[in-house]
Amino acid sequence: MRKAFISPAKYVQGEDELLNLGYFINTFGNKALLIGNTQDIERVKVQLNKTAEKYRCEFIMADFKGECSKVEVARLKKLAIEKNCDCTVALGGGKAIDAAKCVAQGEALIIVPTIAATDAPTSHSAVLYTEDGAFDDYAYFKQNPSVVLVDTKIIANAPVRFLVSGMGDALSTYFEARANYHSYAAANAGLPCGSQEESIAPARQTMAAFALATLCYQTLLNDGIKAKQSCHNKVVTTALENIIEANILLSGLGFESGGLAGAHAIHDGLTLLEETHHYYHGEKVAFGTLAQLILENSPSEEIEEVLDFCLAVGLPVCLADLGVKSINDAQLTAIAEKATISDESIHAMPFPVTVDAVKAAIIVADKIGQDYKQYGTFTK
Repeated sequence: MRKAFISPAKYVQGEDELLNLGYFINTFGNKALLIGNTQDIERVKVQLNKTAEKYRCEFIMADFKGECSKVEVARLKKLAIEKNCDCTVALGGGKAIDAAKCVAQGEALIIVPTIAATDAPTSHSAVLYTEDGAFDDYAYFKQNPSVVLVDTKIIANAPVRFLVSGMGDALSTYFEARANYHSYAAANAGLPCGSQEESIAPARQTMAAFALATLCYQTLLNDGIKAKQSCHNKVVTTALENIIEANILLSGLGFESGGLAGAHAIHDGLTLLEETHHYYHGEKVAFGTLAQLILENSPSEEIEEVLDFCLAVGLPVCLADLGVKSINDAQLTAIAEKATISDESIHAMPFPVTVDAVKAAIIVADKIGQDYKQYGTFTK
């Protein structure tokens, strides 16, 4: 059986770690294209100046326009060539990170997340949008980032909602990896699978991938509430350090090497509802996780454990928590159809999944979440 494990070359995390950015730039040269929005760069201008002086490196400010579009990526690539940049540095959240991935094309890429809202920093994929912000395409690169550098002091000073959203994204990691484990699905996105032209077998998850996905879930349960309070008070504690690692590293390695399944597919379907557009990726994934648990008829005790966690940290447990006050059958059908298109991750579940099954799972997950919020139980 062919197995594979996908990861960045280096992951470094700690307080004031941004001061060491110049060291990693020096491993490629001394000139870096810095991709980030103005606000994020201004927040850490002092640290950037210090690391540039200490390591004698130069930042070429890209003036990122805010959208990871093909037009913006082309502009940034041209700038990198004109300025003879030795590497690319992404500073900020998802779109800046994805734009930097598209510019670097899998070479000499340093990711510096300023929030821990998703597990995107470690992955070798990106999402492209139109200049108007509509979804355009996915992009995959030959390898993951060269360095992921996480300054926990910066994360601690970011809005708490970002950290909680990251916990929602990380919450799905274990359950989706478990589904892939039982279905023997090809878990490693972006690796070549078999075709008529090439006889390369699909890659299954390694023991390491499943172990990291399991640790991710255990860490959320153990440290999630404490980490939220740490972030609320803008201080770095062991719990916050652990949750940052869970949100970014454990979840990142777990999803890319362990596989996605129902939760992310249902998230994709929920994006059809305009009301959900005001909510973050991880917030929608959290509800998608509950729907996946209903889909696979998980034990009540496990569902209650997930509900308790979500309510404790402030993640959605029903559609109303995502701004959806009412939903009709046509909308449910559209969501379920999008979640079950042929190339969606929901087909990694260890049983056939139909549109009707997804509709039923969403309805039941919504009702269970409502009842649990109101009564503290759904088994009455």
